[in-house]
Amino acid sequence: MKSICVFCGSSSGKNPLYGKAARELGKLLAEKYITLVYGGSNVGLMGVLADSNIQSGGINIGIMPKSIAELEIAHTNLTELILVDNMFDRKQKMAELSDGFIALPGGFGTLDELTEVLTYSQLRIYDKPIGVLNTDGYFDHFLKFLDHTVEEGFVRMEHRQNIIVSAEPENLIKKMHYYQPVHIGKWIEDIKEEKRIN
Repeated sequence: MKSICVFCGSSSGKNPLYGKAARELGKLLAEKYITLVYGGSNVGLMGVLADSNIQSGGINIGIMPKSIAELEIAHTNLTELILVDNMFDRKQKMAELSDGFIALPGGFGTLDELTEVLTYSQLRIYDKPIGVLNTDGYFDHFLKFLDHTVEEGFVRMEHRQNIIVSAEPENLIKKMHYYQPVHIGKWIEDIKEEKRIN
């Protein structure tokens, strides 16, 4: 992977371990010569991640809607800052420039970005690894909910297993290197059969 898009909070959260993980990941991406692609902010975990990457000599690309940049939270020391018209264009551009995705702790925006790439992965629109950096168990409830969606028949186990999870940045990136996409044909045939039965 030459570039990884990182989704994370524009807030720092209450747990100092979240910031520590963001710093570690920013530094690690620089050390591995992997370009950081992210939301372009200088605040919250996004700012911590970018600052660490910059300080470690990394290449970093921020992508931000113009309306948010006008609020003066755009990072001014990035390798490149790309301004787009809206949030949809932001997500499209981040995906276009990235070979994989990692979610750190965050709120609605992070969950929106994560679930969108999971959906696109399921449909094979993207064949890119998706990692969750589960710092101090932040995503435990989310992952448990996904298990529930499998149990209730709305998500297939192979798609649930597509999500790569680790609490350690280096281990997560290593696991992402071995990602193999799920073939779409079998599960499409299965849901057609389910319709015939019901």
